Amino acid sequence: MSDLPVVDAHQHFWDPAGGRYPWLSTPLPAFRYGDYAALRRRYVPEDFRRDAAGHRVVATVHMEAEWDPADEVAETRWLARLRQAHGLPTVAIGHARFESRGVDEVLAGHAAFDFVRGIRQKPAAADSPATARRGAPGSMDDPAWRRGYALLEHHGLHFDVQTPWWHLDAAADLSRDFPRIPIVINHTALPADRSAAALAAWRRALETAAAQPMVALKISGLGQPDQSWPVEGNRQIVREALAIFGVERCMFASNFPVDGLCIGYGALFDAFKAFVADRPAAEQRALFHDNAVRIYRIS
Repeated sequence: MSDLPVVDAHQHFWDPAGGRYPWLSTPLPAFRYGDYAALRRRYVPEDFRRDAAGHRVVATVHMEAEWDPADEVAETRWLARLRQAHGLPTVAIGHARFESRGVDEVLAGHAAFDFVRGIRQKPAAADSPATARRGAPGSMDDPAWRRGYALLEHHGLHFDVQTPWWHLDAAADLSRDFPRIPIVINHTALPADRSAAALAAWRRALETAAAQPMVALKISGLGQPDQSWPVEGNRQIVREALAIFGVERCMFASNFPVDGLCIGYGALFDAFKAFVADRPAAEQRALFHDNAVRIYRIS
């Protein structure tokens, strides 16, 4: 379906000049795709359009790119200028530290821009399921973190959460306790370990999150630490995610340019399309376009 309209539900723009992205200026100790030196370059709409050529991308959702936290709204101001000049991104997700005393002011700053739809923050997380514990400072259980999180509803913003699958129980409880704040799980909950035991635990974690009706899943970020993109393994991941969450709560996304370390844009979306080619046309359109339009309120 080469004419299938696509909303890329997770992509980034950045310009490292000026040191506005600390992670692009200094070595990142545990980057999940290994060496990320190739990302230390300007990536703006003209680069994205070149990468996405061949697929009918009609809108994009810009995900915050870890701008200098000293001025979190500055990234949104920069994106506003980019949109005016280039027409992309269509909508955006900003960053805020929910545990910060100034979080209400930051949220208000983001919400003042009519293209901002939500906030992403990466809550405190354990390095492995074996070391995962509930209640850590800065986690989704932290009362201070939750006080800031609760302000999303007032500002009409939702939460994009990037956390490994072993913290989805906390995400499910967060959704239960704040049922009017939609949550979108990023990057398929990061199933990096593809052992049978890990995938079984990942499935159980997805089921826990999917039990909460206000939680959706973004299918993206499926590269491996060696920068491979295992097609057959990812086919199974996608099919299982769809079976657990249902077509109506899933959407595809590129995570470009980050996932460009593992696979080309065209090959990525060709693979996603092949994975669901046996589904009805309406379901395919939902996964690639309609769900993202609804969830990110794209007009």
